[in-house]
Amino acid sequence: MSVPADGRRSRVLLADDNPVVSDVVRRYLERDGVEVEMVDDGAQALEALDRAGRAGADIDLVILDVMMPVLDGLSALRAMRSGAHRQVPVILLTALGEEEDRVVGFEAGADDYVTKPFSPRELALRVASVLRRSGTVTPSIDTTGAGASPVIRDGVIVLDADARTVTVSGRAISTTKREFDLLAFFLGNPGVVFSREQLLSEVWEWTFGDMSTVTVHVKRLRAKLGDAASLETVWGQGYRWDRSS
Repeated sequence: MSVPADGRRSRVLLADDNPVVSDVVRRYLERDGVEVEMVDDGAQALEALDRAGRAGADIDLVILDVMMPVLDGLSALRAMRSGAHRQVPVILLTALGEEEDRVVGFEAGADDYVTKPFSPRELALRVASVLRRSGTVTPSIDTTGAGASPVIRDGVIVLDADARTVTVSGRAISTTKREFDLLAFFLGNPGVVFSREQLLSEVWEWTFGDMSTVTVHVKRLRAKLGDAASLETVWGQGYRWDRSS
């Protein structure tokens, strides 16, 4: 299990009103060296995030059950993405398995979506993947290599890999960690067509997963970048970023 750059143990917040599920997930994650805090609903999750932030003990990832009392997981996720916790990665847990339900979760800002019943080991692998990507640049941007730069410019878009910021015509664009990683990957590989399977492997580092997460993240990037987005759909093949002239 990877750890944050400061060497501390990764901290995961688990919000699920089923104590049996929570206990099983906690034990699997702790076995991987992750520190786990458990709460029972979305409102408690938001309070825990605020509390951790004030204490300087930021949460590295949140696991949210969709169906919870007081405040459900989707509502908590939307509150996170519109507030101070928009950068915290989120994995949704739900018994709903239809594609439209997953798309709703991704459009709300989820980084991953796991359907109940699930294998605790699979969830632990998903957590490891998200934590590994959090706070890092994508492999295509080697900031330690000869001539490499942590800043990529493409027309009016400026991506700073060190600060993990994106601006368009000087205006800051708010992105989730996964949106940032996806944009960084495209900017680092202009002109190349990537299938959804390839993007899932390269950006998410998954050999399995729901392809709709790629589709939704591409849609969200286009919406946030507006006319500056040079992200094209190559029908039947995938997506390509055409560098601005």
